[in-house]
Amino acid sequence: MKHFNRAALLTVSLSLLPLSLTAAGEAMKVDADSFRCIREMTPVRHFYVDNLLGNLEGTLAAANAPKGAIYPPGSVVQLVPSEVMVKREAGFSPATGDWEFFELDVSDKGASVRARGFAEVNNRFGGNCFACHAPARQPWDFVCEEGHGCEAIPVTRKMIGALQRSDPRCGEAVLEEGDSWALFKLNTLVLLGKTKAAITGWF
Repeated sequence: MKHFNRAALLTVSLSLLPLSLTAAGEAMKVDADSFRCIREMTPVRHFYVDNLLGNLEGTLAAANAPKGAIYPPGSVVQLVPSEVMVKREAGFSPATGDWEFFELDVSDKGASVRARGFAEVNNRFGGNCFACHAPARQPWDFVCEEGHGCEAIPVTRKMIGALQRSDPRCGEAVLEEGDSWALFKLNTLVLLGKTKAAITGWF
């Protein structure tokens, strides 16, 4: 309940912020068409990055900075096909370091935005995206990796790799040995998470 109240208050505060503009004087357009096959992005360790404004070099520099760095506007950070964080214009959302979180539905037809925002977006396990990333505020600019202070997620590295290799937007899956079993276990976890959330909502 504490997390919910904190998120709700933050959401109200963020809704009062003005939309900042890019250096070109235009707001950055981010919609379902902004996101593509995860394997077409640039891999960094176990996740992928991109930059919607063309500054991939700056995004990679931040992602590979040994002591952490602030990502440039337009940066896209993606661990699995259905969850994305995008660095918006400076001042867009100071409380979240200008990151906007997206929950996507992906298929061979492309992506659709299931949810987007700041403190109010939850993943399919019921976890709050901002609450999870907040411990990595400094010096990692809210990007979670091992050792960045973020709470562990109930997903193994094998499950993550299987999801990346089976992104339906990429065409035919390129599964490795054990991926099918990993995806089955992951789907079971998602189903259990939804069931738990439904039961909790009854009380």
